[in-house]
Amino acid sequence: MSTAAQLLDRLREGGAVPRHVAIIMDGNGRWAKERRMPRTLGHRAGMKAVREVVEGAIEAGIEVLTLFAFSEENWQRPAPEIGALMGLLHEYIARETAELAASGVAVHVLGDLSRLSAGAREAVDGLVGGTRGGTRLQLNLAISYSGRAELARAARRLAEDVRQGRLALEDVDEAALAARLYTAGLPDPDLLIRTSGEQRISNFLLWQIAYAELYITPVLWPDFTRRQLFDAVLDYQGRERRFGRVTA
Repeated sequence: MSTAAQLLDRLREGGAVPRHVAIIMDGNGRWAKERRMPRTLGHRAGMKAVREVVEGAIEAGIEVLTLFAFSEENWQRPAPEIGALMGLLHEYIARETAELAASGVAVHVLGDLSRLSAGAREAVDGLVGGTRGGTRLQLNLAISYSGRAELARAARRLAEDVRQGRLALEDVDEAALAARLYTAGLPDPDLLIRTSGEQRISNFLLWQIAYAELYITPVLWPDFTRRQLFDAVLDYQGRERRFGRVTA
């Protein structure tokens, strides 16, 4: 079995690295269940994987990393689990902000933050402000995020701009809509990774992943390391991306 360092060397020799990698972090609950632990301990174990992929993304030269941390649908989970997840968010921010800033990571948050408590919102604002200016990696955390809700929000903003005369109806096109998404100004994901083996998009970045390469691994999120990230990038490097075109 190749080590992470060997995989990284192969990756650096293998061609283009995806500029933007998005990950659906799945499997915390199953990881805990297999060990007869509470689900909350699975979520805690998943925090180590976040650090692993952030460090691995920097090593690989990835420019943008987007992690699906908490969906809008997750608000329907039992209150104790939601409370635990919010507590882990506070803990992650308190523990990692200085390290992320020192590593040149700029954090952005995608999602409807109005549903967060005042304390959680303040913590998120502190994370974003504390890492502002980082140039080695942009880390997007999707929190209280829904792909459909994001598209509806963009449509409302387009409609309001047309109503106010700021945008002509004939200028409503793909670029205009993309400019009103949370990811405005960023390249679309080149590679979408989903852990735990589930073969679903789960309402994540529905517009942005139109031509992303999909990589599904059976590895549960708490067991995901930079080695698995490098494996995914190597697999990506072996694919032919045609974007609907045919190679002559």
